Amino acid sequence: MTIPVHRFHIPVMGLAFTVDTPIKVARFGISSVMSIIEDRLLETMRQYYYGQLKEPYIPISDREDDYRARRVTDYLNLVDRLVQDGVNTLKQAAFDAGSELVRYFEMLPDDSFLKSQYRQMLQLEPGTDKHGLQTWLRQQIRPGSIDVNIMTKVDKNNVDASGAVRENGSDAVTALRGYANSTLTNSSVIFSAGLNPRLFNYLESLPAFEATGLGEFPKKVVIKVSDYRSALIQGKYLAKKGIWVSEFRIESGLNCGGHAFATDGFLLGPILAEFKARKAELTDALFGLYTQALTQKGKQTFAEPHPLRITVQGGIGTPAEADLLHRLYDVDSTGWGTPFLLVPEATTVDEPTLNRLCGARETDVVLSKASPLGVRFYYLKGTSSEREKLARIGRGKPGSPCTEKHLITNTEFTEQPICMASRVYQKQKLAQLATLNLNPDAYQKQAADVLEKECLCVGLSNSVTHVYGTPFVKNRSSVTICPGPNIAYFSRVVSLQTMTDHIYGRTDLISDRNRPHMFLNELTQYLNYLAEQLNELRPEDTKRATYCREFAKNLAEGIAYYSHLADELPSPSDRDAFALGLADAQQRLHSLTIR
Repeated sequence: MTIPVHRFHIPVMGLAFTVDTPIKVARFGISSVMSIIEDRLLETMRQYYYGQLKEPYIPISDREDDYRARRVTDYLNLVDRLVQDGVNTLKQAAFDAGSELVRYFEMLPDDSFLKSQYRQMLQLEPGTDKHGLQTWLRQQIRPGSIDVNIMTKVDKNNVDASGAVRENGSDAVTALRGYANSTLTNSSVIFSAGLNPRLFNYLESLPAFEATGLGEFPKKVVIKVSDYRSALIQGKYLAKKGIWVSEFRIESGLNCGGHAFATDGFLLGPILAEFKARKAELTDALFGLYTQALTQKGKQTFAEPHPLRITVQGGIGTPAEADLLHRLYDVDSTGWGTPFLLVPEATTVDEPTLNRLCGARETDVVLSKASPLGVRFYYLKGTSSEREKLARIGRGKPGSPCTEKHLITNTEFTEQPICMASRVYQKQKLAQLATLNLNPDAYQKQAADVLEKECLCVGLSNSVTHVYGTPFVKNRSSVTICPGPNIAYFSRVVSLQTMTDHIYGRTDLISDRNRPHMFLNELTQYLNYLAEQLNELRPEDTKRATYCREFAKNLAEGIAYYSHLADELPSPSDRDAFALGLADAQQRLHSLTIR
């Protein structure tokens, strides 16, 4: 099992923002995640990178058999090859000031053994064993993990020329097949957004996810979760099929970027504490089911469980916060997403959007209803995509052309599903609302919810259009971006090394000295969410009232847990600010009345 050289990873962001991040950072030992659900985007990237390599680009047409899976496979093979070439070039470089080889070692955490050996090499004089140590250091270079993300909710059926549904041809299943067939080895697939039985059942048929030794897999399975219960349910489901989950990636429900899946008021600190306390119990429960499944299949079993990693992401912004997560909860890695949007060496963000990110404040990032999936979605206001959406509304032609169709879920007006951000849906929905004799306030609210929906398939892909000059969809170039609330505290574009230095405490990029601790930031988002739910609560809605009471109860328990956490913070001023923030949150919670 390969041991990562860094203690952090770069999570998936949007569709295009991390689509080629491994090509940029993996040779430096940094792990990252790219989405593989949008096959047209991957085809665009194939065309671009084959051009960079001066090699023939052979399109994979959407008329060809299994084209989606084949696009995924070929792009991932291309990424794998580029990363390996980058690592080989790195190993042959000289230890000259400013070289990529030097950057590899300079970016390592200061307390790593490899970093200490690098520093020892720098102190040696020529003629000693300096050359031998340099050779050894080069041999230790390993790429970061090239991981992929599949959002399990994005899994529409696809049909053949006759209109029949393709067997094993849905969006998520074909993406998974394309990944399984790729040459990637130091790699995992991260499933997010919950359990998808069709997708998880298909996983069982793929040899790429079978263990070849203790902790050794051609490709690993990672599940992104927001609480322990979800990890146990999904882990057991897969273990019964002989699939081992190598990592549970815990993400804050509301202090993250992109789609936000709120818990029932459970906060990140208590969730991490439960994972730490019950990790052995979780491992044993999964191992028993996993062993039983392997035995029934007549496959190799193991005397002990494979390693199970626990990682966390969502709103981390300071080295002290990352250190607390490692030290107090024994997490194996911390995910830093939103800050890396300001690192062009790591992510693909066009210049106008970069400028907008740099100037973003707390009120510029909203927990919107823009996603056609009906899941809340963090959204940066003022982007070119928002301007385009408002212009269409102003012309009396709301909605977008639906070219990609990944988010088609609504059958309210049509036999076949359509997207709620599409012109077809919004025109019919607004016409329906006009016939309901709603009072003006009710009409405006419902109409606003309809008009807020936005085409994410194209908007989250279009940054490649501007950065690489590779048109994605003809005549559509506006960009949507989905940072977490943490973007308000980072205000300038920086290099990969500078961001890494910030993560390890060698520099400080926080632009606002009043930035609250990540746990307090998440707590604020949950209080805002509860206030919104209460504002929409009607006397006859007893089910929602019960939900809000349970939500508030869980928040109160989370606040009580955090009241014992202040002593873990590094300085008196941090402890005082944390305690004051908790007191304010508790007072606000008490002020929220549940009818």
